[in-house]
Amino acid sequence: MTPALPVFLDRDGVINENLRDYVRSLSQWAPLPGVFEAMARLCAAGHPLIVVTNQSGIARGFLEEAELAKIHERMISMMHMAGGSFAGIEHCPHAPWDGCSCRKPETGMIDRARQRLSLPMRAGWIVGDAETDMELGRRTGLKTVLVLTGRGRAQLDKIMRDGSAPPDFVREDLGSAADLILGHESE
Repeated sequence: MTPALPVFLDRDGVINENLRDYVRSLSQWAPLPGVFEAMARLCAAGHPLIVVTNQSGIARGFLEEAELAKIHERMISMMHMAGGSFAGIEHCPHAPWDGCSCRKPETGMIDRARQRLSLPMRAGWIVGDAETDMELGRRTGLKTVLVLTGRGRAQLDKIMRDGSAPPDFVREDLGSAADLILGHESE
C-alpha cells in the first residue's frame, strides 16, 4: 500500500464558491456541497491537507488579513465538525504585479508548507480549478487534478484550446477528486 501523500487544495472554486470580484468577507464565503465530507475522508486515510490560495484581494484593498483569518477560522471549524483537520493553510496576499515567490504558479506556498510540516519533496497531489494550480503542481512534482467546479470548466477549455500541458486528471468536483486519490492508495 502506498503511504498517504500530502494533498494541496486550492480554496476558491474548489472548497468554496469562487466569486468574480473576490470573496471579500465571511458573509460571502460559501462552501461547495460535500467538500468537508470529501476532505474528512482524505484525512481519515492519513493524507495531510494543505490549502494554498492566492488572495490578491488583500493587496488590492478588497479584503483585510483579519477578515481572511475569520474565513479560515470558519473553514477550520467546519472541517473539525466533519471529522477532519487541515495540516496547514498558506495564502499569498500579493497582487500579480508584485513579483513575489508565493503567488501561484510560483512555488513559495508549497515550499513553505513542505519545510514547515516536513513533507516529502516532489510527492503528493494538488487539486485546483485553474491552469495556475496545474502549473504549480508540475513545478513541484505533484499529481494534478483539475476540478470542474469554480473556473474549472472554462480553464479546461482554455488549456485544450491553447495546447497547454493538460492536468494529470480531470474530475467533476472535490468529492470525485477525493475518490481518485483514495483509489490510488490501493495501487
